[in-house]
Amino acid sequence: MIDLSQQKLELNYPCDWVYKVIGTSDKEVRDAISEIMFEREHDLNLSNRSSKGKFISFTLKTVVHNENDRVDLFKLLSEHSKVIRVL
Repeated sequence: MIDLSQQKLELNYPCDWVYKVIGTSDKEVRDAISEIMFEREHDLNLSNRSSKGKFISFTLKTVVHNENDRVDLFKLLSEHSKVIRVL
């Protein structure tokens, strides 16, 4: 088996990047993403709803310009009070 834990992800920037954003309210998650992405170009699509409707997920696609940009967006999304998880 190949151990990939020590491998560094090599990306050629700028590149398209996709985040999966999970929350509990359609409107709240959309508002959070709008707040974070502001005027930055992005595509946001409803991805899934949990069987009991408690959770909702979105696919957020945008262009990241470098590793710091990619990581900073992940942190901003993850730390927002209306977002439960970002993948």
